[in-house]
Amino acid sequence: MPKFETTRIVGHTAEQMFALVADIEQYPEFVPLCQRLSVRGREQQSDGTEIMIADMSVAYGPVNETFVTRVILDAPRLTIRATYLDGPFSHLDNLWRFENRETADANITSAVNFKIDYEFKSRALGMLMGSMFDRAFRKFAEAFEARADTIYNVSSVKQA
Repeated sequence: MPKFETTRIVGHTAEQMFALVADIEQYPEFVPLCQRLSVRGREQQSDGTEIMIADMSVAYGPVNETFVTRVILDAPRLTIRATYLDGPFSHLDNLWRFENRETADANITSAVNFKIDYEFKSRALGMLMGSMFDRAFRKFAEAFEARADTIYNVSSVKQA
């Protein structure tokens, strides 16, 4: 199964980064390959989490695929997990973790950990889209970091 994981140190709070990643309706504006994203439903839980079911359409050249995920926004624990429900994958699991970091010079920083593993149902689609998905996932954390820099008007720090 293809997997990718990265941790980046950014010049924004963990809460800011959580809010940015949780705002999934905005993904088509800046996330690589994301053409469309719609939320089918939202449900607030008593433990402070929110569960969403979302359709995401990705496109690369002539290939356009839509898949459905269950997204758990866990604000109290500053984590976001998306798990696969339907579409071209046999498996997809994506986890974001956000953690504030203290610095000696009192700068605001946080660690953003992005982890994903997935597998296409079709071997042919995996061969066609696999390397492109791998490159796109490697750019995901950068895309969110750049978006945060734009929205929060602060420069990012560096990759861990």
